[in-house]
Amino acid sequence: MKRSLKLDDQLCFSVYAAAHAFTRFYKPLLEPLGLTYPQYLVLLTLWEQEGLPLKAIGDRLGLDSGTLTPLLRRMETAGLVTRERDSADERLVRVHLTPRARRLRTRAEEFPGKVGSASQCSATELTALRKLLFGLREDLDAA
Repeated sequence: MKRSLKLDDQLCFSVYAAAHAFTRFYKPLLEPLGLTYPQYLVLLTLWEQEGLPLKAIGDRLGLDSGTLTPLLRRMETAGLVTRERDSADERLVRVHLTPRARRLRTRAEEFPGKVGSASQCSATELTALRKLLFGLREDLDAA
């Protein structure tokens, strides 16, 4: 069976377009906090677990150190994180939140509700969609 090469028939384009829509949606939410979308993703990761090694953050977000290191450097300059060598293993760089970054969490707590409202999806639909997308990512990474 021949597959269509029409752009609108491509799953990859649907995911790509949705990712850009999320970035555009979040921009006005994040600007008052002085954050970019990738910085917000780093903060989400660290709000879950403080003091993660750089590699663990990269693995969680799917970013290599060449992308993550400059991002963290900008966040450190902005007073959001500190990077410190692990005392037990000097090869590890651990990333810690600053008090400023911890305070931003309270302001960000409204964001998921805003996404839910804007998407016009039920909580059940959003949960199912998340599971499907994570499964898709795992399958593609394994292929």
